[in-house]
This record gives sequence, C-alpha cells and structure tokens, in this order.
Amino acid sequence: MQKIRQFFEDVLREMGKVNWPTQKELRDSTAVVLIFSLLLSVFIFAVDEVFTLALEAILR
Repeated sequence: MQKIRQFFEDVLREMGKVNWPTQKELRDSTAVVLIFSLLLSVFIFAVDEVFTLALEAILR
C-alpha cells in the first residue's frame, strides 16, 4: 500500500512541474489543428477524385 501511495504522490509532484498552456495558446493550437485537418481532407478528396477519373478513363 505504501508503494501505491508513493506513486500517486510522485504523480502529483510531477504534474505540478508541467507547463500548462494558456487558454489563448490552447485555442490557437486547436485552430491550427482544425484548419490543417480540413485542408488535408480537401486535398485527399481532390486526389481521390483525380485518381477515380483517371481510372475510369483507363478502364473505358
């Protein structure tokens, strides 16, 4: 039981050392991830459409 208690005390001590992002940093980082995800999905969709059209042209 002592080892479990020591483990959680260590976890709490280490969590106190974490450099948590500010609300603005978190919001900005989230926006970057969402925009990048959207752009990547549009790019993949476009490439898929081009390959689909090319494959249909080849198979005709």
